[in-house]
Amino acid sequence: MQWLLDLTPDEWNAVRLSIRVATVAMVFSLPPGILIALLLARGKFWGKSVLNGLVHLPLILPPVVTGYLLLITFGKRGPVGAFLDQYFGIVFSFRWTGAALACGVMAFPLMVRAIRLSVEAVDRRLEAAAGTLGANPLWVFGTITLPLILPGIIAGMILCFAKAMGEFGATITFVSNIPGETQTLPSAIYTFTQVPGGDEGALRLTIISIIIAMAALVASEVLARRVGKRLDVE
Repeated sequence: MQWLLDLTPDEWNAVRLSIRVATVAMVFSLPPGILIALLLARGKFWGKSVLNGLVHLPLILPPVVTGYLLLITFGKRGPVGAFLDQYFGIVFSFRWTGAALACGVMAFPLMVRAIRLSVEAVDRRLEAAAGTLGANPLWVFGTITLPLILPGIIAGMILCFAKAMGEFGATITFVSNIPGETQTLPSAIYTFTQVPGGDEGALRLTIISIIIAMAALVASEVLARRVGKRLDVE
């Protein structure tokens, strides 16, 4: 156990940065994730299939392609990146914020999928009954729909976090592999595999990655069950 925790400063930085990046990606993906999941589950509009395809495109494209698209779009010379840099001083390329953006884009489809399935499972008659009693749509959503889809939201958040923790291709293409700035756990493991004598460090970080991912999945299952039991009791 001591061998597993005997990390170098760079390795600790990679662990901390990965958790930070994954957390930021999860938090900022949640509001649009809920909105798009509702649109895909309940909406009836032209282009719904196109929106669904765009949301799930990162799951199909090679991660390197997604990273390159982010680079030419959000890089300093990209249309969005240049605008954000000039007017707001926000820079994504070769920064940890760019790693969070790349991880969020790659994990977003998993979050949307989990929430959408939860929304589709809600009994619409409950919402209709509240509407007939005079409740406005926002009140119905906050008091009926949201509590019912909460297990799906929790599952989507944890899946997003776990996916972000393991993202490599899009991240390294968009923000490179800079120790202390953009070097997450997968990037650090890749670096160790490319240098002589790096097997021990790679194995150590691999085990830590597995532990964090499993802990996130177990936490998701426990939280979803607790919320489900509480809803059953109520």
